[in-house]
Amino acid sequence: MFTLLKSLHSKQVYLSEPVSFIAALAIAELLYKFHSFLLETGAFLATWFVLGAIIHTVAGWVLPKASAQDRT
Repeated sequence: MFTLLKSLHSKQVYLSEPVSFIAALAIAELLYKFHSFLLETGAFLATWFVLGAIIHTVAGWVLPKASAQDRT
């Protein structure tokens, strides 16, 4: 885990991952009641992964447009 975190250098990662983490944590806390730590942890990690992918994709659509507008 340390090596993975140390290899992340993208500014977008530092901005998007905390947002997706907090959203996934809130969803897991409010909705997931499996009465099993392992299942709830797996569901939380899957939710975090999906939200992170969505945020990364949306940011990829939005950020290039903003930088192209700044050039004109």
